[in-house]
Amino acid sequence: MRLIGQCEGTRFVKGGPTAPGRLMATKWYQRPSTLPLAVAMMALMIIIIGGTVRVLDAGESCPDWPQCFGTWGFSVSEDDQGSWYDQTGEYDSRGEDHRYSTFEIFSEWVHRLLASVMAIPVLASFLIVLKKKEIYGSDLVKSSFFAGILLIIQGGAGYLTVHYDNVDWSVALHLVLALSFVSILLWNWFQMRRAEGLEWPMFNSPMEFVESELKRFKFLTSAILFLLILGAWVASTAGGNYNQGCSVGFPGGWPQCQGEWFPSFDGPGIIVQMFHRLGAGIVGFALILGSMKIRENAVKTKAHYGFGRCFDLATGFWLLNVFVGGLYIVFANIDSFPEYLSLLHLSIGVVSFLSAMIGTMFLIIAKNSGGDESE
Repeated sequence: MRLIGQCEGTRFVKGGPTAPGRLMATKWYQRPSTLPLAVAMMALMIIIIGGTVRVLDAGESCPDWPQCFGTWGFSVSEDDQGSWYDQTGEYDSRGEDHRYSTFEIFSEWVHRLLASVMAIPVLASFLIVLKKKEIYGSDLVKSSFFAGILLIIQGGAGYLTVHYDNVDWSVALHLVLALSFVSILLWNWFQMRRAEGLEWPMFNSPMEFVESELKRFKFLTSAILFLLILGAWVASTAGGNYNQGCSVGFPGGWPQCQGEWFPSFDGPGIIVQMFHRLGAGIVGFALILGSMKIRENAVKTKAHYGFGRCFDLATGFWLLNVFVGGLYIVFANIDSFPEYLSLLHLSIGVVSFLSAMIGTMFLIIAKNSGGDESE
């Protein structure tokens, strides 16, 4: 009998009553592992919608939580908005006369709705894994449970962003929790597919490659995440002051700062902008060198080429994002910024991070499985 799967040291025999082989043979939409993948895709969509809310400058368009202007709907007239402000005394940060359109309110409302609806498939995934514990193992039960806890924490962070009127640190916290949530869902998907009997080559790797590259993978992935957090902090600062820290236009605003290559650091806007730019350049350079080293070691140890491809993608998207970030400043004027480029900037940054994170996950799985057993 051929052994086709392994989970927490338990070998599965093909053809048993709860064997992974039976799950492997089912159609993709019937497999339990499809659920965390679908939720991860939904979470990514919510991140993009959240970025759209910021682009529309509608982060305060539902000033209370979990309701919206004291209702459960999104159709709130300007008069009703004014009445709510007067009754609560909680006026918009842009002044007591500021009002939102129905579409702006809807963007924040649907963002919250989708985030809430996600609780259903997350709970269902946990219950399925718990029921089929003999296949998926206790570690997957724990990580599925943790995904639910993380969703609850994310809801709390959403409340904080509303309570503190989208202050920069709350927006950055909201983003890092969202990316963590997507990451744990992808981790659960990979582990469930592996337990179901899928034999992807990247689930195994020579231990020589694992031991030499795992720290590099983790460091580069963490560096991308750090710069994403800093970027969210810059973009969400009250009044966009940090966005304007280096002025706008070409070349005075970008690639220069205030018309100089080495500006005087006489304000927090300039300091944060230059730190963000310098960090983006350093991370990009580290990704280029790291990708080259990963590919070199992969060839040397005969590891799967997919590991190098993950970081090639992360590097390519990162370098593209540096260019998009520059265009955001170049095409801006002193009164407004091309916010569609800000949304694109966020989206590409997220893809770069996930490309690196997926490569890191595969390497961790390979390490946990003891490397390539064929060695």
